[in-house]
Amino acid sequence: MLISFLKNRLLGSKYAITGALKLIKNEPSIQLQTIISIGVTIAGFVFDISATQWMLQCFAIGLVISVEALNTAIEEIANFIHPEQHIKIGYIKDIAAGAVFFAAIAAVIIGCIIYIPKF
Repeated sequence: MLISFLKNRLLGSKYAITGALKLIKNEPSIQLQTIISIGVTIAGFVFDISATQWMLQCFAIGLVISVEALNTAIEEIANFIHPEQHIKIGYIKDIAAGAVFFAAIAAVIIGCIIYIPKF
């Protein structure tokens, strides 16, 4: 029973890693977020930010990339279900993009709180 549980967790991890790699390979918005994430991570080392600041920065990075990935999934589902222009599909896509906007604004605020005092 324990072996089966562990095997299923490992298999689930394989799918998650595959999905993350597909996002990075195929989605320009995720590629941009990855580059920004690398940049602020380097900045964290350069400016020797505190453990609390690292936690906030990692949370912000994870939040933005996760919401961006969910937005991509919602757009793909919507396009699959209704490939033509439709007002309701457009509304759904706009709402998902709005979620990314809120996450990005929160990340920018966190970044400003961390890095503005360093200058």
